[in-house]
Amino acid sequence: MRYQKQSWGISPCWYLFFTLLFLVATGATASQKPKSSWPKTRASSATKKAAGQDDSSNSKPAADLALRLEGAHKADALTHFVEGMSLEENGEMDRALDAYRKVLNVDPGQSQLASRVAALLIEQEDFPQAIDVLKDAIKANPKDADPYQQLAYIYAKYLKKTDQAIDYANRAITLNPGDIEGYQRLVEVEVAAGQEKKALEVLDRAAKVPSNDASFWMRLGKLYVAVLFKSDSQPKPDELKRTNEIFKKAAEHASDDPAILKDVADYYAASQQLKEAIPLYLHVLELQPDDANAREKLATGFILTNQRGKAVEMLEQIIKEHPEKYQPYDLLAQVLDDEARSLQRAKKVDEAKATFAKVAANYEQSLLINPNHVGTYLHLAELFLGPLKNADSAVRLLTEARRRFLGAPEIVYYLAIAQSEAKQTQQAVATFEEALHEAQLDQDNDIANARFYFNYGATAEQAGLYQKAADLLRKSIVLDPANSAEACNYLGYMWADHNMNLDEAETMIKRALEMDPNNASYLDSLGWVEFRKGKFDQALNNLLLAAKTADHDDPVVFEHLGDAYFKLNRVSEALGFWQRALALDPKNKNLANKIERTKAPIGSGPPTKTNPTD
Repeated sequence: MRYQKQSWGISPCWYLFFTLLFLVATGATASQKPKSSWPKTRASSATKKAAGQDDSSNSKPAADLALRLEGAHKADALTHFVEGMSLEENGEMDRALDAYRKVLNVDPGQSQLASRVAALLIEQEDFPQAIDVLKDAIKANPKDADPYQQLAYIYAKYLKKTDQAIDYANRAITLNPGDIEGYQRLVEVEVAAGQEKKALEVLDRAAKVPSNDASFWMRLGKLYVAVLFKSDSQPKPDELKRTNEIFKKAAEHASDDPAILKDVADYYAASQQLKEAIPLYLHVLELQPDDANAREKLATGFILTNQRGKAVEMLEQIIKEHPEKYQPYDLLAQVLDDEARSLQRAKKVDEAKATFAKVAANYEQSLLINPNHVGTYLHLAELFLGPLKNADSAVRLLTEARRRFLGAPEIVYYLAIAQSEAKQTQQAVATFEEALHEAQLDQDNDIANARFYFNYGATAEQAGLYQKAADLLRKSIVLDPANSAEACNYLGYMWADHNMNLDEAETMIKRALEMDPNNASYLDSLGWVEFRKGKFDQALNNLLLAAKTADHDDPVVFEHLGDAYFKLNRVSEALGFWQRALALDPKNKNLANKIERTKAPIGSGPPTKTNPTD
């Protein structure tokens, strides 16, 4: 744990307290009015001299005079304090420091002010003076723990003297065992010294304090989290149990304090104990029905525990109460998106489509409220390009996003994909090149990865730029060879489909199948390259295997099967598969013409002159 610079700003409340402190002290003295200007009985000058007394040598003033002098000093101290506050607000730290020190000259036991003066001296790197001020405060008020805590901080952070820091922190705890500050200071020292085991011993010591203060347990719980929980791993069961006990005490003593209860709920949510978090968030909402933040966290908890219905209801209520906030629309869109995909997996196509439309509507409303949230543009674009199949809307959306977020390669990349899906292939190629250029200018951006080159290569192929496509696909393969099956297959199929580089095409497709042997698309590609090489029997076997392996009927596979059967002079079977393909893809005019050309000669003999597969 790093030490954090403490905040030493004096709040208006603290200022008022400090001012009242002086006023009470001064007022108490001033209110003691003597009955007369002098005491009732007073020795004469002659009597004094007879007794051996000399007014000129008597340094101790009369009692009432001493009181009035003390009051004057207190008033001066108050004046200096107010002056110091004013100077500090104006940034005149040196003069403010002088004024504060004049206060301490009158009353060095003011530990809060001593800590403030010490902090100002630390900023000037005058550590010896800071230490002197705090030690003077201890001499004047040895039972106040604050100066000990501050000394521990100075010795640990600035002087790197761990032993002295630990000593002062322990003395602070001894003086005030119910103050969590002392334990926090000691834990910070031990952690900085690499003594996590000793830091935990300090926390265990604090855990034995019989405190009814919920904030004590809350802060102690956070210290346990800071020491035990590592960012790169999940906490161990015994560590989680140990920490849970502390936060449980915080909740028990919180009564109806919504701030403490929410903090405890946040801990449970962050440690993925959502069943414990949700009841606490519900209690917070009982205490503060308008707490939109707690509602959002509760909705998130419902989502993560698969209680989507409750999450939707909660978020809709938040939106009703706070229609001006964009976050609930985003969160509701995410919940509905999850629901839509669940419906999609259950083959409830119409319900899924209607729910995806609601997802889009919520993202669009979010953008109306906050058009500067780049993530929402990307989520909505993915929705248009995916389940809603509305590439034109994606192009419009991303064109607006590109205008708004200049120099954002991700936006340009998504726009290129959208243009490709919208059959604007020539424009898409140009946009891909612009995205690549912007990514190269931004060294911290990593969009130019294997997937980027794959998408760029596929778009170049669709634009008829076959050599460029081949170069881009090869780049994708080189960047991530272990996950290059899709790129290998695409390159091989492109060559096979255009009857080019068939040996390389076959090599690439077989490489894809080595990585994914049961992929129906790759089996179809292998069958097709074998068809192009005239290996019709082999082609038919692999194409039949592709059709059997596929999880749905594919018009491309059926068309290829028809072509293979035709080459083997099995015309009726060829027609059967072509017709099945056309039923799945009724807009395929080339396939319809193929069927017609094949049917025509059947009545007058074998199709000796017509070859519809060429």
